[in-house]
This record gives sequence, structure tokens and C-alpha cells, in this order.
Amino acid sequence: MKDDRFCNSNCPFTRAIGTIGNKWKPIIINVLGTRTMRFGQLDAIVPHISRKVLTEQLKELEEDGLLERLAFKELPPRVDYKLSEKGLAFLPILEHIKEWNLKYEVATIPKETDYQWSKLPTD
Repeated sequence: MKDDRFCNSNCPFTRAIGTIGNKWKPIIINVLGTRTMRFGQLDAIVPHISRKVLTEQLKELEEDGLLERLAFKELPPRVDYKLSEKGLAFLPILEHIKEWNLKYEVATIPKETDYQWSKLPTD
């Protein structure tokens, strides 16, 4: 759930954290990257997230303009998700965060099998 105190702050950094500040949104953005994915794919790849929370986070990302939801009028109904221009612009920031973490992390690195999204094909 978004915290309006952050999103309505006078400080641009605080507003940015209000938009992308919880643990799930950056992970979802990272998993999507430059791909288009369905809900089921995201649910299978994003670790340790409930379907309810994933639904809420996708809705908030769409409301914040970071994500585009593409609904198709088919039977059965199909919905795809992809990053918007604003969401794509956030990817280099995530890369810098990953580089920073690799440089300074002191924790043991889990086996690659712990991170399903690292096995996604690249576009």
C-alpha cells in the first residue's frame, strides 16, 4: 500500500521513494525489464510474493506510470504487462544499485537456483 505522506512530500527524493520504495516494486521492474509478461509468468518468477500482493503492486505501478497493462479481448481473457517509458528509464538506476551491492555486499551469495529470474532469456 502506498504511503501518501511520501508521495505528497515537498522533497523529490522522498516522492521517488514513495513511488518505488517498497521491496516488491523494484524486483517486479527488474524482472520485467524490456520484456512483456503475463501475470502468471510474473507470479512464477518473483520470489516469495503472494498473488494478492503482486496484484496490488502491479496496480500501483500502473497508477504511477511505470507499467503498462495491456488487456486483450479474447477468450480466455489475456493481460500482458510491460514497462512504460518511465519504467524503462528506471532500469539503469537498478543496474547501478546491483553494481553497488556486488561491490559492497558481505553476505553469502545464494545459489543461482534461488533466483529464478536470473534464468530468464534475454531479449
